[in-house]
Amino acid sequence: MKKLSFLFLALVVLTSCVSPKVYKDLEKKYADLKQENRKLSDEIDVLTQAKNASDNELKQLQTAYEEAIAQRDKLQMQYNALSSNYDNLKASYDALEKNSSAAIAANSQKNRELLANLEAKEQALAAERTRLENLKKALEERSNRVAELEAVIAKKDAAMNALKDAISNALTDFEGKGLTVEQRNGKVYVSMENKLLFDSGSWAVNSQGRRAVEQLGNVLADNPDIAVLIEGHTDNVPYKGNGILTSNWDLSTKRATSIVNILRENPYINPENLTAAGRGEYAPVATNETAEGRAKNRRIEVILEPKLDELTKLLNEK
Repeated sequence: MKKLSFLFLALVVLTSCVSPKVYKDLEKKYADLKQENRKLSDEIDVLTQAKNASDNELKQLQTAYEEAIAQRDKLQMQYNALSSNYDNLKASYDALEKNSSAAIAANSQKNRELLANLEAKEQALAAERTRLENLKKALEERSNRVAELEAVIAKKDAAMNALKDAISNALTDFEGKGLTVEQRNGKVYVSMENKLLFDSGSWAVNSQGRRAVEQLGNVLADNPDIAVLIEGHTDNVPYKGNGILTSNWDLSTKRATSIVNILRENPYINPENLTAAGRGEYAPVATNETAEGRAKNRRIEVILEPKLDELTKLLNEK
């Protein structure tokens, strides 16, 4: 914005002392920069909304999965209680049936009472048997659904393991150069320190960094069902640039967007799978009190997670 303001001021000052052609060129450049600034702002808003929506969807799916587990366990407890009640009723019924023959000879009235009691017990037993069968069926359905959910999750975990191995193999040349690949919480994290990608204060990716990002993109192109979040991070040293950017947050966002732009050059990567975000200095992985710690904090993190469409479908089934 400072640059836009400067250009605008220059237009005003130079109007009376430059040729019409120079004036028009400056005016067009100002308009182009203004339009580019508006476009970048809109893209940041859209990407932020997409990230928030993805986070909310994942939380909802996790909650639904936990509720399914809890419901399955509750049905299991009810089934066990009904089984115990059924056994008690059957034992009572058998005891009454055993005693009924002797009671017939001793007392016909008592026999009629016993028979009536037996009949009531038998009816209650039949009702409990029916209820028990229904509950058993519901428990089996719930258990099958939980098994399906677990199978889908296991499949996703296996896919993420394979993805991690593929990325590690593709980026072997960059080991020991500020690049790490790890898997945690069902996601794959590719961390690249800025020394591998950028010059100090710059968001232009150098040749070595471009090669690493392109090789990563080749792996992502073979995995279209993976959501890709590119996060830019800085240390806590205030940004002192040329005025185009105003803060570390601006710089981290610009760097994340630079990585996205390189990935978009690969025609086999769906742009809808890509999200860029700037975290500034607010998500450090090391202390900012030492030069080594600050170097680790200045990084790009590419976070890969599976799309959960299949899991969502299972959870939405009645």
